[in-house]
Amino acid sequence: MSEGSAAAAAAAESADRADRADRADSAPAIIRLDNGIRNYAWGSTTDIPRLLGLPVTGEPVAELWMGAHPDQPSRARDQRGGAGLDELIASDPIGLLGAPTRQRYGARLPYLLKLLAAGKCLSIQVHPNQEQARAGYDAEVGGGPAVDAGHRNYTDPHHKPELLCALTEFEALCGFRPVAATLDYLGALIGAGAGRLAGLRELLGGRDPLRAAFTELLELSGPSREVIVAETTAAARALVAEGGRWSGAARASVLAAGDFPGDIGVVLAVLLNYVRLNPGEAIFLRAGNVHAYLRGFGVEILANSDNVLRCGLTEKHIDVAELLKVTDFRALDEPLWPRTSLPSGQPAFVVPVPDFELVVLQDMAEFTPVAVAGPSLVVCTAGSLQVRAAGEIVSVAQGQSVFVPARNGPPQVRAQSAHGFLAAVGG
Repeated sequence: MSEGSAAAAAAAESADRADRADRADSAPAIIRLDNGIRNYAWGSTTDIPRLLGLPVTGEPVAELWMGAHPDQPSRARDQRGGAGLDELIASDPIGLLGAPTRQRYGARLPYLLKLLAAGKCLSIQVHPNQEQARAGYDAEVGGGPAVDAGHRNYTDPHHKPELLCALTEFEALCGFRPVAATLDYLGALIGAGAGRLAGLRELLGGRDPLRAAFTELLELSGPSREVIVAETTAAARALVAEGGRWSGAARASVLAAGDFPGDIGVVLAVLLNYVRLNPGEAIFLRAGNVHAYLRGFGVEILANSDNVLRCGLTEKHIDVAELLKVTDFRALDEPLWPRTSLPSGQPAFVVPVPDFELVVLQDMAEFTPVAVAGPSLVVCTAGSLQVRAAGEIVSVAQGQSVFVPARNGPPQVRAQSAHGFLAAVGG
């Protein structure tokens, strides 16, 4: 490089640093967010509108997205005419994300926070791990279906682990039930009239039992599928009416049959853990975990991806071969995910992926530093809380959220007679 070129490059770099500094000086320390609503058909008609103080119209409102996902980024209420959070991050990734997050994830927020309200069953589904997502995405980009095609499996090259914390009683399916317990449950269903499930019991007594049983059900078609779904539905209804040990698990199939009559997901549910969460309890859905949300309202945090492979309770595309490649066929003994504490004392859900962690904000009478690194996003779910960063204090009312750039964190929070959550990058 010539002496003149080197001087020009140094001048350009200096000007860029000065421009970033000017933007940082003029930008608010805490960014108020306007968030996008997703009106999927399975959404509750009441939960999200009531929390946000909106009219209940009878239309389903499924999710409120908070973050920088390119499909529906939050918008900055007080900055640059409502710029998208993804745009702000792209314009100053070091300032908003911090150098460690920028280095690890590029110029993208690695997590997405949601309010999720299920008035009907979501599809039974699985998410890929990072290696599978990258390979699947690259293969489809290299000559596969268009990114918005209904039969496409991968919309981005990222994994999608997720955690859901219940705000109300929440029902879900989460991972495969241990085989011995499922054999007991099958016995109850068969005794209630589902004789076609006897073949499933035989498969569960063999080699690689969960893979064998799951594959068998996915590959059923025609009258064989119709009969086993009908028998399972009738037997599950009988067990619910009877009460007893298996009434909860049977309820999952009853709900599934009511929302998706004739769908094989009614029978797939028999293999899965049925979970009824109390408010404040959580489940973590790692890569390969077969799961479905059935009913309830919660806060969900996930890696910033939209990769979903469906296997039941859906009218959308099901790719059985790809699904079997990414599914984890190990039994999940305990589907509930424990709550721990940060070094600063706040209760939190810390998961074995670095993309995110979720901090519970409650019982904080004074401003308290929250021991997180990198960018953070705060949502209030009850009452009104306050966030302080870089000398600014912002009140966050129920249903509102704010983003605290890494350069201004970690934030301090006061949540007296209030409740909320703080999303952050994991350690």
